[in-house]
Amino acid sequence: MAEMSNTKKGSKAQWWVYKMSNKKQVKGNHYKNMTMQPWDFIIENKLPYCEGNIIKYICRYKSKGGIDDLEKAKHYLEKLIEIEGRKNCTW
Repeated sequence: MAEMSNTKKGSKAQWWVYKMSNKKQVKGNHYKNMTMQPWDFIIENKLPYCEGNIIKYICRYKSKGGIDDLEKAKHYLEKLIEIEGRKNCTW
């Protein structure tokens, strides 16, 4: 399992709980064999909700949901494009 840096807000006690929660997975084992679990990557990189879900579904599609997970990732990507497109609107 990849080590995570200690953030300014984080403490060794919090990191221990964080590592312990990676040992448990509810319904399945599609994340357990990954070098770094998607939520660790998402948190470490401070990714927003839509981007984090895209990462999650892309990472697990081969071991869990197949095409359905790719469709979910695509749906979140479409929403992200919609959100980012609004930022450029002048109306």
